[in-house]
This record gives sequence, structure tokens and C-alpha cells, in this order.
Amino acid sequence: MKNKNTWDDLKLKKLEDLWSQGHPISKIGEMLGVSRNSVAGKAHRMGLAKRTSPISSEKKQSVTGIKDNEISDKIIPLKIKLREVQWSRTKCCWPEGDPKQNDFKFCGQEIFPGRPYCDKHSLLAYTNTRENS
Repeated sequence: MKNKNTWDDLKLKKLEDLWSQGHPISKIGEMLGVSRNSVAGKAHRMGLAKRTSPISSEKKQSVTGIKDNEISDKIIPLKIKLREVQWSRTKCCWPEGDPKQNDFKFCGQEIFPGRPYCDKHSLLAYTNTRENS
């Protein structure tokens, strides 16, 4: 079986040019007659600049110029903001407010024994169907 080298000097130069122009990897593969994976692998081995994923390429915003805890909702993703929310197994974990806002918190009152909520929120969370009929 004959081993055909897919990447000759001309294709390598075209790859480098198309890559620097910012063409999508799949499009480069179509233009060069090779697979997307072949383009990605060759670009990596050539040391070409890395690309950000089109799926996860949300525009990142700079946090410079903002003092201490004055970071706005637009900058910090929800999963990061929720790390700062204080909660405890011995305190009511009834959510209060919008989790996407900086003022989100949990109730924090002492829990009703055996439940994750205080008396007030336990009445809201746990209903008896016999009482409602």
C-alpha cells in the first residue's frame, strides 16, 4: 500500500495563511481537501495560535478599574456568584431573591428539626394533601 503524504509544502503554506486569516477549521479542511481533525492536528503540531471554541466563546469582560466587591452582575457568571452565598446545614436554606442578582441569599433562620427549612418555610414547602381537601 502506498503511503500518500497529505501535507505537502503548498498545503502547509495555505493552512498557515487560512489559519491566520481566521477561517473556521472545518472550512479550512474543505478548502484543502482534508478533514477538520487533520487541520486541527496539523495546526497544533505546527504551533499555530490556539482558537477559542465557537460554542464557549462568550465575550470575556475585563474587571479592571472595579474596586473590591463592586463587581457588576454582567461580569461574574452565576455559578461563580453562588459560591459567595453563605449557607449552613443548621440554617434554613430557603432561597430569597433572584440568584442572578447580587442580593440573593438564603433565609438563614434556625431549621425545623429533620428539615432543611425554618418553621415558616417548612409550612410552605411541605403540605399535607388531607388538609387541602
